[in-house]
Amino acid sequence: MEPMAPTPEPDRAVYVISVAAELAGVHAQTLRIYERKGLLEPARTPGGSRRYSEIDIALLRRIQELTNEGLNLAGVKRVLDLEQRLIQLEVEMRELRAAANATVMETHRQYRRELVPLQQSVIPWLDPRRGRR
Repeated sequence: MEPMAPTPEPDRAVYVISVAAELAGVHAQTLRIYERKGLLEPARTPGGSRRYSEIDIALLRRIQELTNEGLNLAGVKRVLDLEQRLIQLEVEMRELRAAANATVMETHRQYRRELVPLQQSVIPWLDPRRGRR
């Protein structure tokens, strides 16, 4: 059995424009248009050639999905920006929830330290003759 070739890291830009276009199912000129419109920013070699990563390919497929649903490129850019913002807000919300939970747990721990066990608490003396304190 032949050893499998290692797969590149998702963010490593390894694909030339023609390969990226083929993988995404679009023409190379379409990738240039997407870049001009700010939808995509491929890495560049020292000589200026574009290089695309697996993340870029996935983004190209998402752009194709949205344009096939009838969005123009301005609409696609807006949707992609909103999706990115949603991801950021979800991360922030998870962090805030974790911080809130930690604060609640610490508050409960403080309460437990401040509570006095019943055996050690002060019990008011009841005068049996008066039926009250």
